[in-house]
Amino acid sequence: MPGVKSVVFPVCAAICVLALLYKLRDVRRHPRDPALIALLVAFSCKAASFALSTPRVSAAVDARTGVPDLGALGIHLLGGVASSAAILIAIAYWVHPPQQARRRAVRLLASSALCAAAMLTMWVVADSGTGPRSPHYLLQNAHRPAVTVYLLVYVAAFGTGMVEIIRLCRRYGRVAGRQWLCRGLYTTGIGASAYLVYCVHRASAVIAVQLGLDPLRWELTTPLANSIGISFLAAGLTMPSWGPKASDLNQKLRNFANYQRLHSLWRALYRANPHIVLEPRPSTLLARIRPGDINYRLYREIIEIQDGLLALRPYMDPAVSERAERDARRAGLSGEGLNAAVQATALTHALTAKSADRPAEEPAEAAGAVEPYPAGRGDYGAEVARLLSLARAYATLSSPQDSSRKRSTA
Repeated sequence: MPGVKSVVFPVCAAICVLALLYKLRDVRRHPRDPALIALLVAFSCKAASFALSTPRVSAAVDARTGVPDLGALGIHLLGGVASSAAILIAIAYWVHPPQQARRRAVRLLASSALCAAAMLTMWVVADSGTGPRSPHYLLQNAHRPAVTVYLLVYVAAFGTGMVEIIRLCRRYGRVAGRQWLCRGLYTTGIGASAYLVYCVHRASAVIAVQLGLDPLRWELTTPLANSIGISFLAAGLTMPSWGPKASDLNQKLRNFANYQRLHSLWRALYRANPHIVLEPRPSTLLARIRPGDINYRLYREIIEIQDGLLALRPYMDPAVSERAERDARRAGLSGEGLNAAVQATALTHALTAKSADRPAEEPAEAAGAVEPYPAGRGDYGAEVARLLSLARAYATLSSPQDSSRKRSTA
């Protein structure tokens, strides 16, 4: 078990340090934000607690100070009592008005101080600082009355804090106005649930020793519950900060992918009508891979495709669209796939007619034409999806395999 803890707990401490460093960046912008200060305290206490939980570190602290089991006291006060109170204070300032949150913070600090005083008293009464050191302080001394009281106060303070965190996260996660605050609260609640398992596991040691059982046999629960708990807590408590940035990055990646998928369609329309481009760009692979502001470039690509479709309307032949629709229905297409196939066929014919300068005798006006704008005008997302379907269908028609198949059929 010490081997597992020697690996897991340093990793948990590193997670806390990373979360602490991430939130420290906000101090310059919000130096007096109580929720931010509480989070910094929580991550600092958790990092110190996990560092002390590493067997070699706690043994070194006890040896250096000459006070046996001092490391265990630090683990429980910092990682259990102080950190849970700090997390609750941060959540209180997230979900309550400032004055109400301030009153709750004062009550939390007072109750945490009482619990810490009770634990310190029991630790001294148990002669923990004078006797031989216990590598597993709570489990090896759970049969002693003073340590039993110490353990129960610790579990009660820590467990009550986790229950309150779960309650607040579930209650306010449903009504949180910001999407990432809602997600952060739910994620924090999951982490608190894992810590609640740890609290039950620790409390069970009192019963186990009375039954003559060795609680060290299931001590693997401690590093497992702690690692899961801190991972979700760190992610949830920082999520309101990095979540919107992740959404923005995800949107940019989607826009970049859509920009590349629409490029072939845009290029065909640009070659037919170069005037549709507002800001000509180098036609190099580098310019395509590095388009600059991808949100703007995709928007311009959509507008230019629409303008290119509009410029081709004189070459749209209704008869071509009608034949394409019959063929597509016979092939089993329907819905958006049917529309995209018909429009791609009409577009391909129109591009050929444009290059030969042969306008349609009766240009398409409505039925069967490639509409430059969707029916739900103003829905940018719907227009992107529509043009992506058209681009896929056009790429299929323009592929060499399809062209040879059409020639053999003819």
